[in-house]
Amino acid sequence: MRITMIGSGYVGLVSGACFSDFGHDVICVDKDATKIDALKAGRMPIYEPGLDALVAANVAAGRLTFTTDLKEAVERADAIFIAVGTPSRRGDGHADLTYVFAATREIAAAITGPTVVVTKSTVPVGTGDKVEAIVREMCPELDVAVVSNPEFLREGAAIGDFKRPDRIVIGTDDARAQGVMREIYRPLFLNESPILFTGRRTAELIKYAANAFLATKITFINEIADLCEAVGANVQDVSRGIGLDNRIGSKFLHAGPGYGGSCFPKDTLALLKTAEDHDSPVRIVEAVVKVNDSRKRAMGRKVINALGGDARGKTVALLGLTFKPNTDDMRDAPSLAIVQSLIDAGARIRAYDPEGMHAAKALMPDIVLADDAYEAAQGADAVVIVTEWDIFRALDLKRLAGGMRAPVMVDLRNIYPIADAERAGFTYSSVGR
Repeated sequence: MRITMIGSGYVGLVSGACFSDFGHDVICVDKDATKIDALKAGRMPIYEPGLDALVAANVAAGRLTFTTDLKEAVERADAIFIAVGTPSRRGDGHADLTYVFAATREIAAAITGPTVVVTKSTVPVGTGDKVEAIVREMCPELDVAVVSNPEFLREGAAIGDFKRPDRIVIGTDDARAQGVMREIYRPLFLNESPILFTGRRTAELIKYAANAFLATKITFINEIADLCEAVGANVQDVSRGIGLDNRIGSKFLHAGPGYGGSCFPKDTLALLKTAEDHDSPVRIVEAVVKVNDSRKRAMGRKVINALGGDARGKTVALLGLTFKPNTDDMRDAPSLAIVQSLIDAGARIRAYDPEGMHAAKALMPDIVLADDAYEAAQGADAVVIVTEWDIFRALDLKRLAGGMRAPVMVDLRNIYPIADAERAGFTYSSVGR
């Protein structure tokens, strides 16, 4: 199949590379000429494990190409995927569909024959209807089907998620479009990955409902962690105890500083706005958003309390800045709120992250960036583990503590046993233990 991917960001690039690895002929399009030039030179615009090798292999095989020429890429395509950004709209939380509709108009102007237009971007319910209306208005004589095909990729594990998905959701009632989508995903279908065909609006809602549910699990266990601290229980044992119930499951039950990233914050807000527009409130999700926002600020207070209640003039070392490991994404990362609360309290910040340093320079101009964890902690009054990168799981704790002015550790990811940290000389606090 000949596939055109509009947008060469996280979703578009990963999806395009994986489709080409299935044997399809894929063209990735982006308006950013600098990004396209970098991709042609083998430089990735994002950090995702294994992506550079996957792209290089399929470029070398001639199945994956990059261009800024949307018209030429669309004219030859059997399927055109829209994978542009849908950030939260400033002021009201609605998903900003400016890029989706702009891409749709450019696609409609370039289509010359029967094709399938697929929304891969995360979009509110009813967006596919608007996309179809634009296409019908601009080229009423052509056979064009509009399909919803939401992505379920975890940053840091996106290639594995794409190639070994829990499910593939395809929203269309058009028989020809279903056939095209079956052919595109045929390698996964043969491996018995379940393909769920639904109505287009249902597919759009599945994406939001899935992310809202996962955000709810994270927020739930974080509140249980606070209760554990209050009553003298251990949240890790609570998580295991409830996670072994097959009806609940163990994933997303790890207490920490709150969720962030490119999906959960904006998707929960977008779902709330959709519910509000249709006068069908989702009170649980409303609570999740409020609790998660306050959670991040509370982690800053937790660090200040570990410093004896006063952070003024003290140096705090942060280990990890990205919202999760194995990504360079700092969008809505808990570290942003934690850093701001500590700076507001008069603390000085040194930090280290294996992949987030470049983004941190722009987002956190008032902090000092170190070359590694030990340099960050040198002379510090406290060290805070914010992101659970593997490199932080096997630190020489005695060396770390020995270089500090005051060996205080606040482990917001519970990666160290309490006894190990205390044996190394730390005054140690964690989450829900």
